[in-house]
Amino acid sequence: MLRTIARFRTLFILLGLVLVFTQSLHGVGALGAAGAALIVLGVAMLFVSGGTPDRDPVVVRGPLRGRWVAVNSPADKVPSHGTHELGQTYAIDLVHVPDGEWTPMRRSPLAARPATFPAFGQDVLAPADGVVVQASGWQRDHWSRNSWPAFVYLVIEGMVFRQLLSLLTLSAGRFVVGNSVVLDLGDGVYAVFAHLRRGSPRVRKGDRVRAGDVLGQVGNSGNSSEPHLHFHLMDRPRPLAAAGLPFAFPYEAGGTVHTGVPGARRPFTLAPSHAPDEPSSVA
Repeated sequence: MLRTIARFRTLFILLGLVLVFTQSLHGVGALGAAGAALIVLGVAMLFVSGGTPDRDPVVVRGPLRGRWVAVNSPADKVPSHGTHELGQTYAIDLVHVPDGEWTPMRRSPLAARPATFPAFGQDVLAPADGVVVQASGWQRDHWSRNSWPAFVYLVIEGMVFRQLLSLLTLSAGRFVVGNSVVLDLGDGVYAVFAHLRRGSPRVRKGDRVRAGDVLGQVGNSGNSSEPHLHFHLMDRPRPLAAAGLPFAFPYEAGGTVHTGVPGARRPFTLAPSHAPDEPSSVA
C-alpha cells in the first residue's frame, strides 16, 4: 500500500502547493493545513520506492560508445540518486573519459562552456528496438557547475527552482531532466535519456527505432553539473507515477566483457560488438 501511495508523491506536493498558495482565495484554514500536510507527505514519499521490481534486470545494449565512467550508479547504491522520484531508482550517470581519470570537482575555472567537455556532442544510441513516446530538445545547454561554488548553485537551482517550475507546469520533472527522449521498449519497460544537447534529438513521438539508432547527443541541459548522459528504465511512460526498473548492459573492463552495471567510478568501454546476446560474465 505504501509503495502504491508513493507513486503519487509529486502530485501530493503539487496539490499541497495549490492549497497553500490559494488559501487567501478560498479562506478555509483547514484546506491550507491539509495542503501543508500534503507537501510534507509528498517530500517524505520521495524517499519511498514506488514499487518493487518483480523481474530480473532488463538486459539492453549500452546507450553510448567509447570509454566512460559511471557516476551515481545502482551498482554502488540504491536508490542511486538518493531518491525514487521520477522512476530513477536505478538511474545511472555516464561521463565520457577518453583517457585518464575523471575529476568530479575542479578548482578552476568556476564554470566552463559545455563544448569543452569530451562528452558534449557524443551520440546517444537506442539500447533496444522501441517506439518514441516523448522527445524534447528546446532547453539550453548551460555552463558547467562542477566547481564547489557552482555546485552549490546547482543544488539550489535544481532542488528549488527547477523542481518548483516542473511542479507548477505539470511537466513531470522536465526542467530537471532537461532535453530528453523516452522510448517504449515493450513489455512494460520505458527507457529515459536525459540532459541531451539542445536541438539534438533526431526522433519524434511515434517514431520506431532499432537498437543502435542515434536518438540525439549528450548535452548539459537541465539539472546537470557537466555534460553527461542520465539513463534509467521505468515501468510506465509518465515519470510522475513510475517505478524504476533494474537494468544491465554488456561492457568491457579489465579486458573482460561483463553484463551488469558498471560502478565505483572505474572506467569501462562500450563498443558495437558488446551486444546482450553475446556470451559474457555477470558482473
